[in-house]
Amino acid sequence: MDKNKVVIGMSGGVDSSVAAYLLKKQGYDVIGVTMKIWQDDKAAHNTAEDSCCSLSAVEDARRVADKIGIPFYVMNFKDIFKEKVIDYFIEEYGKGRTPNPCIACNRYVKFEELLRRSNQLGAYYVATGHYAKVEYDKDNNRYLLKKSKALAKDQTYALYNLTQEQLKHTLMPLGDFNDKAEIRKIAKELDLIVADKKESQEICFIDDNDYGRYIEENADYKIKPGYFIDVNGKILGKHKGITNYTIGQRKGLGIALGKPAYVVDIDTKNNTVTLGDNEDVFARALIAYDINFISIDNLTEPMKVKAKVRYAAKEQEATIYPCKEDSLKVVFDEPVRAITPGQAVVFYDGDVLVGGGTILRKELNF
Repeated sequence: MDKNKVVIGMSGGVDSSVAAYLLKKQGYDVIGVTMKIWQDDKAAHNTAEDSCCSLSAVEDARRVADKIGIPFYVMNFKDIFKEKVIDYFIEEYGKGRTPNPCIACNRYVKFEELLRRSNQLGAYYVATGHYAKVEYDKDNNRYLLKKSKALAKDQTYALYNLTQEQLKHTLMPLGDFNDKAEIRKIAKELDLIVADKKESQEICFIDDNDYGRYIEENADYKIKPGYFIDVNGKILGKHKGITNYTIGQRKGLGIALGKPAYVVDIDTKNNTVTLGDNEDVFARALIAYDINFISIDNLTEPMKVKAKVRYAAKEQEATIYPCKEDSLKVVFDEPVRAITPGQAVVFYDGDVLVGGGTILRKELNF
C-alpha cells in the first residue's frame, strides 16, 4: 500500500470537502469517495438535501472534487449499511433500546468497509471530516484518539469504537482547527459551492425524523400498543408502542397527567412504558457491554474518568469498574440524567478518549 495515497469519504458537506483540500495541500495523493447508502432511488430523492444520503450530496461532492482537482468515485455500500446500520437501528428499538446509528456507521461502514476497499485500491489511509485528532504515543506504542481543538464540535464520542489498526490507517485533518468558522472561511476562499451549506442534524435515512413511523413501516415485528404505568406500577393510560419512546422523553407522549411526565423505563417483556417525575430519570450507575478501549489494553482495576452518556451530554466525574468479560460498571460521582440502554457511554482522561461501550441498563444498587 502507498502511504502517500488516501481515500477520503466525501459527504457533500463543507467539512469533508475542506478536509480533502487540506490533504491534497499536504502532498497526499487524494481520492474522493461518496458512499452510496440509500436503499432505493425514491429514498434518495426524498432525503433532505443537506443529508449525506441525498443525490444532491453526491453532486456537491463531485463538484468539489473537480474544483480541487482530485479523482472522485461513488461506491456502493447499500447492503452493509442496511445490515449494520438500518437493521440494527430497527432491531434495537424493538428491544426497548435507543441506538446511535452514527456510531454503527462509523464502526462498520466508514472505518471498516471503506478502509478495506481503500486498501484494495492501494491506499494506506482513509480520511474523514470528523472533528477529532489521531496521535501516536511512542511511550506506550499506541494510537490515541484525542478531542478536537474545536471542543464545541468534537466528535470523538461517536468514534470510540475505532481499533488500533483502524487508527493506524486514519487521517482527520480538521482536529487542529479552533472552530467551524475557520473551515467555512477556507471553503469560501476556495469558492466551494458547499461553503455555506447547513449541517445535517437528523438521522440520514429517516427523511422526516419520525422514527416511530419509519420503524413501523420497515420492522419485521409487530408494534403493539400497551400501557403507561407509574413508578409504582399503576396503569395511567395507553401508549402507541414502545418504539415511539426513549428514556427521558417528555414531549409527544400522547397522555395528559396534569403535570410534566417523563419516560423512566421501557419494559419490552410486559410492553409497558413507565412515566415519572424528572428526578426519577436520574441515576448514578450503569452497566455497559461491547467495550472497546483505545488508550489502554484492558481494564483490570477501578479507574477514575470523565464519562458522558449521550453525544450532547456533559462529561461527569465517574469511576469505571471491571466486571465479567466485555462489560463494566460505571459509577458517577453525582446522578446523571437519562441513562439510556442502547446509547454509548464514553470515557475520557483529559483530552484522550479512553474507550467506551453500549449501555445495557442503569444500576440502582451499586
